[in-house]
Amino acid sequence: MRSSRRPRWLVPALLCALAVLAARPTETPGRSPARGGADPGVSAEVARLYEDAATATRQYEEGRRVARAQRKRADQLDRQLDRERRQLAVLQEDLGRLARAQYRSGGDVPLSARVLLGDDPEELVRGQRARKQAHTALSKAISRSRDAQARLAADEARAAAEWKALEQRNAELVVVKKGIERKLDEARRRLQTQADSSAATGACRGAVRLDQPDRSFTRAWVAPVERYQLSARFGSGGARWANRHTGQDFAVPIGTPVRSVGGGRVVRVSCGGAFGIQIVVAHPGGYYTQYAHLASVAVGKGAAVVPGQWIGQAGTTGNSTGPHLHFEVRVTPELGSGVDPVPWLAARGVHL
Repeated sequence: MRSSRRPRWLVPALLCALAVLAARPTETPGRSPARGGADPGVSAEVARLYEDAATATRQYEEGRRVARAQRKRADQLDRQLDRERRQLAVLQEDLGRLARAQYRSGGDVPLSARVLLGDDPEELVRGQRARKQAHTALSKAISRSRDAQARLAADEARAAAEWKALEQRNAELVVVKKGIERKLDEARRRLQTQADSSAATGACRGAVRLDQPDRSFTRAWVAPVERYQLSARFGSGGARWANRHTGQDFAVPIGTPVRSVGGGRVVRVSCGGAFGIQIVVAHPGGYYTQYAHLASVAVGKGAAVVPGQWIGQAGTTGNSTGPHLHFEVRVTPELGSGVDPVPWLAARGVHL
């Protein structure tokens, strides 16, 4: 028969276990807990400010384009107005010559007297009729020219006013754009500080939530970043690498959204080492893509991704001399199996 008495050590052990469970952090389903004191909100802030800066830049460039077109139109109207003024001056000179000719031919004598006294009254009448018609035609031409001049002057004033309004709007956009960029620079510094801390300890903070852009891709493959400058190429040599460069570098600012180049599944998310924070994605067909030196990750291991999906943010963690994305295409998930990413992407319709 079993004894109903509990061992004396059981109650303290249960109390300790409960204390340990109470002290454990609560994890969000589907997301790893943030480690190393990182603030997941800064990643979303950088992504939002990145989009805001891009929108402000597009608005500013569009405003400049419209202002240039408006200024060109104002200049064209000004040149047309000058031509109208010159034509009016010629017409007025022609009218003056006609008046002087009429005076010399007896314009101060009544027409009836000149008809009676002239050698050829019919010719005199015809000449008088021609002068009258010419005078009428000149008067109408001058009137039309003056009306055109008035319209052109009004158009020119309106175009100039619109151009000035556009210049004022663009000046305001510059202020807005610079304000966003200042905030973005500060947020980027905080993001990179957190990323450096994670890479130094080798402990990745959990995947952060990034609001995906409202863009649908009809193509199966895209570039890993939207705006970039190509830097170190595949196979290039230098003191920074033990052998040859194993991927293609994209020079981009810290916090730039990094996209999955195609559909697939995340097979690795790691921090620390030469690549810093990195993601490896497996694609159908036996190829893998690597995204390294990141400042944050937005996906976890095992996650399915689609072409163009934001999976992280560029940074300068690991063995990096400046902000950029190190991008590789491999035939295995491991380093050393890389192929040149540029022709690989070109074969899939992505020309860098």
